[in-house]
Amino acid sequence: MSYRHPPLHNVASSAPQNRSWLYAWHLDSNLMQALLFLMGFGLIILYSAGNESVHTVEGQCVRLGFAALVLIGVAQIPPNRLKSMAPGLFFMGLLLLMAVMATGHVGKGARRWLDFGVIRFQPSEIMKLALPMYLAALLHEKILPPPFKTIALCFVIILIPVGLTALQPDLGTALMLFLTGFCVIFLAGLPYRYLALFSALAAGAVPLLWHFMHAYQRQRVLTFLNPETDPLGHGYHIIQSKIAIGSGGLFGKGWLMGTQSHLNFLPEHATDFIFAVAGEELGLVGALVLLLMYVWVIWRGCRIAYTAQDTFSRLLAGSLTIAFFFNIFVNIGMVCGLLPVVGIPLPLVSYGGTSMVTLMAAFGVLMSIQTHRRLWSQ
Repeated sequence: MSYRHPPLHNVASSAPQNRSWLYAWHLDSNLMQALLFLMGFGLIILYSAGNESVHTVEGQCVRLGFAALVLIGVAQIPPNRLKSMAPGLFFMGLLLLMAVMATGHVGKGARRWLDFGVIRFQPSEIMKLALPMYLAALLHEKILPPPFKTIALCFVIILIPVGLTALQPDLGTALMLFLTGFCVIFLAGLPYRYLALFSALAAGAVPLLWHFMHAYQRQRVLTFLNPETDPLGHGYHIIQSKIAIGSGGLFGKGWLMGTQSHLNFLPEHATDFIFAVAGEELGLVGALVLLLMYVWVIWRGCRIAYTAQDTFSRLLAGSLTIAFFFNIFVNIGMVCGLLPVVGIPLPLVSYGGTSMVTLMAAFGVLMSIQTHRRLWSQ
């Protein structure tokens, strides 16, 4: 006697009268609301951090608009199509990383960009999305939890783009790539014995890593341990950042009233250190509001991962959400002096372009996973 599954119906078409026009465009309303609130709050902070420059805000709005179009476009692609695209996107990213090493644009002592005249971008940003997609597609076909051979293969896949990115040099992005890839393996059910083995190997590799680090990277670590040893040099950034945050108190000095940024004591106040501007002008209350918006986005991402209906979607949604958390954690930890200074912007708040487009594409993937779900008909 054969058993037939009941027919499948797309969520968007099974109950159209209960779905908004956002859902018809494969946009999750809860996540979209959280992103819009966060982007609006970020523009308010950026206006002050950019010394009240309308041009800066307009430029950020153009970037946000383009990134939103990317989000909408990616959201239309079903997860099955994303899975089939993953290998090609990953290997294209590897080729672009190799092209950076050969012909990349050099800026501030690092070779990280490809310049095509009309557009200039960082291929390492593409890998932030391509790497977890490829790993999730690979593990989708495997038995979970994965055996040792599969885990070893995944680590080799991770280390190739991580190594190419670290050679640019861009240690911050390389670290984020490694964490993003590791999240996919961890969510796939990494056994605790392998996790312990990996932790021991990582601890043992620290002296080797220190040996291969560039002089300025070693200096950043030393400055993190004791920034007061060079308060007017290497420790200046973090000292001024902590002064800005501490001077804000509970309710802050008031919007547009921050002295550290407006008097140019705080370097990179519109990019990497923009959280310090929020802490100074809006105080602890304003900083908590910003953090709650991030929690809203992270909660929705976790919810989408939890309700995803296939292995590829669960692993990809979970890893992208955790990677988003790590971006926030590393940036705020850096600004508060809890982590060494690395060039990682505050998501959707810092002034920038390439990283924002990649981030919004990742949210497009989350929305695709949520709105293309299929339910058993009752």
